[in-house]
Amino acid sequence: MALVCALVVVSACSGPSGQAIPTPSGGGPLSASPSPSGTPTASALPSAPASATARATARPTPKPTARTTSTKPPAASGPRTILGGCQVFPTNNPWNQNIANAPVNPLSATYIASINSTKQFLHPDFGSNPTYGIPYTIVPASQRFVPITFNAYGSESNPGPYPIPLNAPVESGSDRHVLVLDSGNCHLYEMYNAQQSGSGWVCASGAVFNLSSNALRPNTWTSADAAGLPILPGLALYSEVAAGVINHALRFTVADTQNGFIHPATHQAGVSDPSLPPMGLRLRLKASFSLAGFSGEALVILRALKTYGMIVADNGSSWYISGSTDSRWNDNNLNELKSVPGSAFEVVETGPILH
Repeated sequence: MALVCALVVVSACSGPSGQAIPTPSGGGPLSASPSPSGTPTASALPSAPASATARATARPTPKPTARTTSTKPPAASGPRTILGGCQVFPTNNPWNQNIANAPVNPLSATYIASINSTKQFLHPDFGSNPTYGIPYTIVPASQRFVPITFNAYGSESNPGPYPIPLNAPVESGSDRHVLVLDSGNCHLYEMYNAQQSGSGWVCASGAVFNLSSNALRPNTWTSADAAGLPILPGLALYSEVAAGVINHALRFTVADTQNGFIHPATHQAGVSDPSLPPMGLRLRLKASFSLAGFSGEALVILRALKTYGMIVADNGSSWYISGSTDSRWNDNNLNELKSVPGSAFEVVETGPILH
């Protein structure tokens, strides 16, 4: 199983690719180093302060891959999410795309049936328990950059250093995600299977996203998530729900995926079965599904699922949607989501499957 949200048990040796974590070439861990010439990245990376701790040996040079971007800017509506003074991606970014009127994918029924084969109802993978959900941290421009060492997917990771506090919260469970938004340059730093070590961090993979850009990761590159997507932009945040509106798509997981992806995803972690959903597949709560009887936090989330939908980001428990760690969540209210069946969703057409 690949990355799975907190409280979903996975093998400690599984990684963003959905396979056992490989031993890096040379037998030792890969460490962060200045990006080799021609190495594509998710966006222009910030320069590390001169005082940043020197990194260890250079990681292997990944095969240069052209940076990819969506060919057609998606439609958008309404205000965007602002965190730490940073807009979370441009208005026309796929995460901010209004898909209420997007055409239904011809294979919608097939994909929904495959997801329903293991679980049949929506499930919030977050709540008031402080160990549940995915935490994130916002740091100022003065945050010190620290060395980052990769022990698995260094060839598909953005090199450090990263401005990650040594006491940054780590997601509970085996995934151990660390998400940090640098408000000084509006860059998002995300790590998978992270462990604070010495003056920095060791992790399986790391990704940096320029929140002012629509640039994608290179095709076939993972991120801190199996789909090669950022995690923070797909979380249901308590601050948004308390304000009464979520203006972006949500991240969710399914048990099994096929070996393909749809932009903005850039990585697959599945098998050769076209009946399974690819990474990046986007689902929408049907307009015909009645929201009568839903209230509070659950109602805000369901409205967002009708307007912006949710994106397959990882292999995990089917229909589990992700949210931030926050003790203010009302669990009784969130439990209303568990009555929403998978059959209430449909798959929308957002682009071709890439292999």
